[in-house]
Amino acid sequence: MKKKVMAGTLLAAALAVQSAGAVTLEEILKEKGVISEADYKEVVKSKPINYKIGKGFNFTSPDEKFKLALGGRLQTRFSLTDSDNTAKTTPSNKWEVKRMKFWMNGYAYTKDLTYLLQVDFVNGGSSKLLEHAYLNYRLLDEVQVLTGQTKVPFGRQWLNSSGAQQFVDRSAASDAFRPGYDIGVKLHGDIAKGLATYEFGVYGGAGQSTTRATNGDTTANAIAARVTFNPFGKMGTEESDLGNSQKPLLSVGANYYGNVLKKTTTTTLETNGITLAGTSGWLGQGIATFANGEKIDVDTWGIDAAFKWHGFSSQAEYLAGEADGNTSNQKLRAEGFYAQAGYCLIPKTLEAAVRYSYVDPNRSAANDLRTDIQGAISYYFNAHNLKLQGDITDTHDQSKGAADDMIYRLQAQVIF
Repeated sequence: MKKKVMAGTLLAAALAVQSAGAVTLEEILKEKGVISEADYKEVVKSKPINYKIGKGFNFTSPDEKFKLALGGRLQTRFSLTDSDNTAKTTPSNKWEVKRMKFWMNGYAYTKDLTYLLQVDFVNGGSSKLLEHAYLNYRLLDEVQVLTGQTKVPFGRQWLNSSGAQQFVDRSAASDAFRPGYDIGVKLHGDIAKGLATYEFGVYGGAGQSTTRATNGDTTANAIAARVTFNPFGKMGTEESDLGNSQKPLLSVGANYYGNVLKKTTTTTLETNGITLAGTSGWLGQGIATFANGEKIDVDTWGIDAAFKWHGFSSQAEYLAGEADGNTSNQKLRAEGFYAQAGYCLIPKTLEAAVRYSYVDPNRSAANDLRTDIQGAISYYFNAHNLKLQGDITDTHDQSKGAADDMIYRLQAQVIF
């Protein structure tokens, strides 16, 4: 009788925890010793369909040779901008669905052959709906090959998902220097169980869902490389220490990106698919430096570091870019950096953070600096899977005059 009561109590507790989204029933029973490790594996194996918060709905074939997971992410945002200028502009506000993404991933034939397909119904439009689409084959943890469209490996904050940010969105410095998405092939891996990682990729150089013909010009491709060192163990790019790390975690990284572009008109480059060449990118802002029709050699570098321990987290990046015109011999140099830190006031639930960001899109020009001072509060209902975030930004853009803008943002996110 006692055993039945105990089993019933454990089952009720397990169901209660499972309904809260913490863990599965099988995991609770294994932890309490009701079922063995072997029983747990057998039960999980026998479930062809299951759901896990943040990982979506999972479908596994009976022979475990195929797996498909379906999920998505929704971000809704309210923004208010108060411009402190001589015209006394009325504050503007907007409501928007910032991101609405759907993804499917898994493996096929072998667990070493994985795939991902992800679309964004908001930012991509009809021509750039597709974000990620790749196959990855694992020979060893140290040697993996990825081909398709994905993020160019440049910049810690860029490589972190927009759904796992400490603030409502990335810093202005990260947005100014990141290459964005591109199509190509990448060699990457984890060394010594993640004590070091590396990525080296060759890309078309035209950006997201965009291709260009080389016409025999082998320079019409982009290359990117990134390495990280994690002396206390592998550390991911996810911001905030929601796991309340019991031991210090440190990651130091460095990256390079090179490309060759062509200025086609007074205001445009060969392609607008590269983020750094867009209206907010450092190269796009300095396009007037170069002559129409000339090729431009682009090189960008960056170093970064991140630290986590007992709910405290911090990270910083320094980024620099240089563009050289092949015929005009004109040179454009840019630099930027950001530093941020946060602390969980209530472990795994309530976090406060601060950030400073600086961008100089043309080091030879005066009155074009942009600086941001930001503060953020985040409430995590279920880590990054369900959260509410608000931040305040005091942004000073010299190109718009001496006045500052105050930007207030509130964002809700769900990952399912």
